[in-house]
Amino acid sequence: MIGCESFINQPILRYSNEIRSAVLIIHGEKAHSCYFSRDAYANMIKDSKYTSNKELMIIPDAVHTDLYDRGDKNAIPFDKIDGFMKEYLK
Repeated sequence: MIGCESFINQPILRYSNEIRSAVLIIHGEKAHSCYFSRDAYANMIKDSKYTSNKELMIIPDAVHTDLYDRGDKNAIPFDKIDGFMKEYLK
């Protein structure tokens, strides 16, 4: 499932550490909004009982547009996404 990050920017973020479902956050290291994913992930695992199925993946040297499908210059970690889904979304 793909969600809209704008909703995370609302006060509901304070409850993100109650999420039991698997979460994989992927962001480009050089994207201007990378701080937001780092903060959201940190908030999600802080004081949480449900951390074993949460992961933050920062793509080195990538900006947000590098994570679109651009053929051979693709930075999308399809193998990681596939593995994560197979492990947690059975």
